[in-house]
Amino acid sequence: QISLLVGFISVNNSPWTDYSAYSYFQIVAICDLVMILFFYIIHIFRIYRKLTCVSWPLAEFLHYLIGTILLLIASIVAASKSYNFTGLVAGATFGFLATILCVLSIWSSYKVSCITQSTGK
Repeated sequence: QISLLVGFISVNNSPWTDYSAYSYFQIVAICDLVMILFFYIIHIFRIYRKLTCVSWPLAEFLHYLIGTILLLIASIVAASKSYNFTGLVAGATFGFLATILCVLSIWSSYKVSCITQSTGK
């Protein structure tokens, strides 16, 4: 998710008007990035085949659901506290874009894990 990284860099390199709002945005963006990279590594190296005690589709679905909700809240807070600083507005905009992309990821992971398993395809 390049949009999360761009949003993080935009907020990090702009003057802050409210420390708690922007630090919350940065924490949510970095945690979401780390978890996305974690799931990419799980899929790339096919670790999910060795760790069968974890329901990976459910874990990925919950990660995207919780991450999307937190990212939406962080983007709304960052947008409301931006005071027309371009870096903060850009960070909030990329946060909203990342939220939309996470919603699409939720839908695709649900579609792949639940619908295809229920139809047996």
